[in-house]
Amino acid sequence: MPDTRPKSSRPFGLWPSPISPLMVSRSARLDEVMWDRKGENLLCVERRDGRGAVVVHPLNDALRELTPENSVRGGVGYGGGELATSMDSIFFAESNGRLYRRSLGYGIAKPITPPFGAAAAPAISPDGRWLAYVFSDGETDLIGLVDAEGVDWPHQLARGADFYMQPVWHPSGNLLAWIEWNHPNMPWDGTRLVLGQLQGEIPRLIDAKRVAGGEETPVSQPMFSPDGHWLSYIISDGEWESLIVRDLKSGQERTLVKGDGFTLSQPAWVQGTRSQGWNHTSQWIYYLRNVGGTISLWKVVLETGLSTQIPTEPYTYLAQLSVCPTREEIAFKAASPLIPNRIVRWDGEQLRTVVRGDAESVSPEMLAMPRLVQWQAGDGMTVSGFYYPPHHPEFTGQGLPPVIVDIHGGPTSQQYQDFSYERAYFTTRGYGYFELNFRGSTGYGRAYQLAQRGRWGEVDVEDAVGAAQALVEQKLADPQKLVIHGGSSGGYAVLNTLIHHPGLYKAGICLYGVSNLFSISMDTHKFEAHYNDRLVGPLPEAAARYHAWSPVFHAERIRTPLAIFQGADDRVVPPEQSEEIVSTLRQHGVPHIYHLYAGEGHGFRRSETISDYLRQTERFLQEYVLFAP
Repeated sequence: MPDTRPKSSRPFGLWPSPISPLMVSRSARLDEVMWDRKGENLLCVERRDGRGAVVVHPLNDALRELTPENSVRGGVGYGGGELATSMDSIFFAESNGRLYRRSLGYGIAKPITPPFGAAAAPAISPDGRWLAYVFSDGETDLIGLVDAEGVDWPHQLARGADFYMQPVWHPSGNLLAWIEWNHPNMPWDGTRLVLGQLQGEIPRLIDAKRVAGGEETPVSQPMFSPDGHWLSYIISDGEWESLIVRDLKSGQERTLVKGDGFTLSQPAWVQGTRSQGWNHTSQWIYYLRNVGGTISLWKVVLETGLSTQIPTEPYTYLAQLSVCPTREEIAFKAASPLIPNRIVRWDGEQLRTVVRGDAESVSPEMLAMPRLVQWQAGDGMTVSGFYYPPHHPEFTGQGLPPVIVDIHGGPTSQQYQDFSYERAYFTTRGYGYFELNFRGSTGYGRAYQLAQRGRWGEVDVEDAVGAAQALVEQKLADPQKLVIHGGSSGGYAVLNTLIHHPGLYKAGICLYGVSNLFSISMDTHKFEAHYNDRLVGPLPEAAARYHAWSPVFHAERIRTPLAIFQGADDRVVPPEQSEEIVSTLRQHGVPHIYHLYAGEGHGFRRSETISDYLRQTERFLQEYVLFAP
């Protein structure tokens, strides 16, 4: 029923909110949902205040942490792929780059790989003796093999490609599948699914062949059926993704789910993503569908190809699907705009909450639900985003509200109908919040994603302009109180929008934003070393475009108040990228604030950093948006 209680009128942006900076900063991020091999324990990685911890949730006992002396974090690329389980142990990647083993019972974690390089995506062999994993020293990547006790020095299983991801064992232990790709591709551009044959007391690769994918065909998430007969994977061989099963005896392939208006995976920025999984009898596969940022759970029967949806209301965002290996039960991460991140179990009949990411002390009545806003870009494509109105059960405002337009990072990524404490922090204070899925975002088909290729800086800025115009035309925002906000590549869009469209936005908020495309191409980490070849063009041929869309060369045109936040230890976008912009702002007397956070990298993790960022941002908006003439 609608809320009919009378509301007090207060200026937008100044409503009292129960959501404090400390509350936002101390909520946990939940990742790596995983069953042990007996199906007796559910595990996940909880991240709080910059530290990752493996937490085990026995079905008939209290939860407990298994890694009190460690910080769990995969170190390859952007991380992920931190955890694997056997019958009686867990294996995890530490932030120091090593792999560790720890009993599910008593004991302490023991390192099983040497202290150099970085490790991720551990995969335990069916007999429990060996661990395959992805290794990188920043220059060379490979798939390594180490004995599960860490007695001997690791071996190289596969090497030669620039990148590796998602190694998985066949139930026999004689086959290993993995994903690999080479520069200049990113994993959503084109990858190869390789099937390798193993032999020997110490497994060695005696044969390897590509079975799917290519330079312009991304493939991901190989999984063997428990009976060993099938290999499943997700492939984008057209406008939408498909779920394929391959008969390992005959080599014949079959499309089990043909994407039509939905995608089946998220871009593989990190190791260890999972959106499909076999049931324990090998009779069907559970999988996730993404339709315009809303994700649902399905199962498809192998014999008939019939897909049916599994009800997961009230959740609208699902991820990290994990299927129990011994019975009909699954677990996954779940959220909605009204529900913070949880780990949820489905036992074939009902959903049960296993883990909550925080105390959930904020009532859903305090939180805003999104409205889809769409418009047509100049090339005819429909651009869209989620508009969250100012929302508070006790307060209302007069006229049109200030609106923060949020540009997601990547830029190959997507805004989902999920939960965001930062969004709620502002909507409960009387700001509108708009999450833009500009051209180049995933989840809307291959053509939409590729619309940004060679035009980074151009189409995202065009769509940031289109968002402002659509919000004003639909009377959702005060045209004099629009704010543009973004981190990383989203920060790059913030800077370029302020440069090329002065006066459209009242203020900008830039977190570790790219400012110099030349420097990024030369100085960034290996994973993204050639990302600009696709987004902008190869050098030196595209040098003029690099110069035209590098904010550092045009920063003198910024006249809009700008808040810049940067991590001192950022390897992806080094502090120099922000400091050059700040120097120009200072020279031209442009109102700005700059905060450099010690110990932070690309993305803020520490509670004190997140709290300070929110406090500084709110004060900045009050001074330059709410109270400005």
